[in-house]
Amino acid sequence: MRIYSESLIAHPVDRVFEVYRDRLPETVAYLDDIREIVVESREELPEQGAVRLHNVWASDKEIPAVAQKLIKPEHLYWDDHATWTAADTRCAWRIETRAFRDAFSCSGSTTLVAQGESTKVLLEGELQIDIRKVKGVPRFLAGTIGPQVEKFIVALVKPNLEKTNDAIAAFLDAQ
Repeated sequence: MRIYSESLIAHPVDRVFEVYRDRLPETVAYLDDIREIVVESREELPEQGAVRLHNVWASDKEIPAVAQKLIKPEHLYWDDHATWTAADTRCAWRIETRAFRDAFSCSGSTTLVAQGESTKVLLEGELQIDIRKVKGVPRFLAGTIGPQVEKFIVALVKPNLEKTNDAIAAFLDAQ
């Protein structure tokens, strides 16, 4: 299922790019449902003018009692693999969940476009869930509920991606 989002951040593209690539963990104070973002690895790729990052995000959401048998605290982490390229202020990214890892794939790109003294953030991606790979889901229901689960998750993911832009704006406002 396609993910698409456009946002405007009232700060210059070079500052927005720097925060996204180099200072994202510092924006956690502005993300109400994220406990932390940890940079697991950072690799400079000078030949490509790029930086490859592996960030681990930790959610601060409470697991509802009814879901605690299926979703464990360690499932509230996800791995964000990103390659930021300065020349085109673009990021190619891939997200891996800790829960249902074999059933979930999500990848795409974020492009930062200068609009005067502001930055347009264009996010495009693809999210797929193979519900047949989720334990406990009967095969005969997989084809029926799979698209509905994808739609539901996209409805959750898109606002969270947009909240990251709001957090970056608030972080830059506070500088």
